[in-house]
Amino acid sequence: MTPASVAFRALKHRNFRLFTFGQSLSLIGTWMQQVAVGWLVYRMTDSAFLLGLVSFVGQAPGFLITPFAGVLADRLNKQRIVIVSQVLMMVQAATLGTLVLTGHITIGWVIVLMAVLGAVSGFDIPARQAFLIQMVDDREDLPNAIALNSSMFNAARLVGPALAGFAIAAIGEGWVILANALSYGFVITSLVLMRVPVQPRGSARGEVFRTLRAGFRYAYDFTPIRSILMLVTVVAVAGVPFSVLLPVVAREVLHGDARTLGFLMSATGLGALGGAMFLATRTTVVGLGRLIAVAAVIFGGALVALSLSHSLWLSMVLLSLAGFGMMAQMAACNTILQTLVDDDKRGRVMSLYSMAYVGMAPVGSLVQGAAAGYIGVGWTLAIGGVVTIAVGILFGVRLPALRLIIRPIYQKLGILPEVATGIEAATTGARNDAGTG
Repeated sequence: MTPASVAFRALKHRNFRLFTFGQSLSLIGTWMQQVAVGWLVYRMTDSAFLLGLVSFVGQAPGFLITPFAGVLADRLNKQRIVIVSQVLMMVQAATLGTLVLTGHITIGWVIVLMAVLGAVSGFDIPARQAFLIQMVDDREDLPNAIALNSSMFNAARLVGPALAGFAIAAIGEGWVILANALSYGFVITSLVLMRVPVQPRGSARGEVFRTLRAGFRYAYDFTPIRSILMLVTVVAVAGVPFSVLLPVVAREVLHGDARTLGFLMSATGLGALGGAMFLATRTTVVGLGRLIAVAAVIFGGALVALSLSHSLWLSMVLLSLAGFGMMAQMAACNTILQTLVDDDKRGRVMSLYSMAYVGMAPVGSLVQGAAAGYIGVGWTLAIGGVVTIAVGILFGVRLPALRLIIRPIYQKLGILPEVATGIEAATTGARNDAGTG
């Protein structure tokens, strides 16, 4: 096989190919809106705290909703959940863009509409994550599909902010946000065109809170899943919210404008795209644990260095490194979770991943926005970077113990060859120790 056929092998599946086309176009609009909203808020208020607050309310509702959305994803038709959520996101963007263009926008309206977006995302993300496996007929191609999905996300992060920076300067934030509303039409069309086999109804029956507790218990008792979710949580609070501070970096540190912000966010996207494509070229899950630890250290180190930079080009290089480390780590975590989790608990476990990544990021955004107002953006970035480095090193120290649990499970699933006798017994023992029976 050629390197290209290895890197893009999941695209041979029709449903995943449709999704990739529609979602890639829609995500460009999403990133354009994110830049437009951040610039709009900072232009209206000159407040780093309000930047963090808007990011917080845009994601915090998902933290509360996501666990219940995971239960629904295990019970209901995931495709329909994703379609409905995408339509609601289109309505949110159209409303926000209209308010900006008609001059009726206030910081209060921005907060309310971003909270609506956060609530809808709380239903969308776990369902979309769990639906991914239904788009790929061959489980062996699932890690590649996850990597390509991350690549698509970050290709949009590369293109969208750059377009937004010039578009905001030329036509204003309102039209950029309306363009995002139109872009949802592509992903909605791709979802409707999919031919998904009828799936058996999920086994997550019974009272919702009991089902939810069972999902939490499964994730907590299974040491590898618990360790990955804890690492993702810390990085999401300490490291990921750096992007919220980029409008401050662009204007106050680098003395630029919306185009400067677009360059900074595109540099992050370029690095993140590189991290995702690096994972896409891998043909095995072997070594992903080590990659998680190394990538977290790269991410944190780049943030510490960024805190000292006053040069646009140096900042772009450092943001590319930060984007690479952040995406390589998060996508590797996603891959391991998707390959380890039992199918009937996939929606709930991926909802926990969403809580750890997307749900905790707003907490970090609020904290870092407030911190930047008191101690400055440089110190805030540096502290977040140090914490990210520390958690990466800690995960690396624990890695040998985690491998002892994961390896026999991968061997039983056929992901790794069985190289020793007694694998079945070892796997059963590991599953029982993890509370999965």
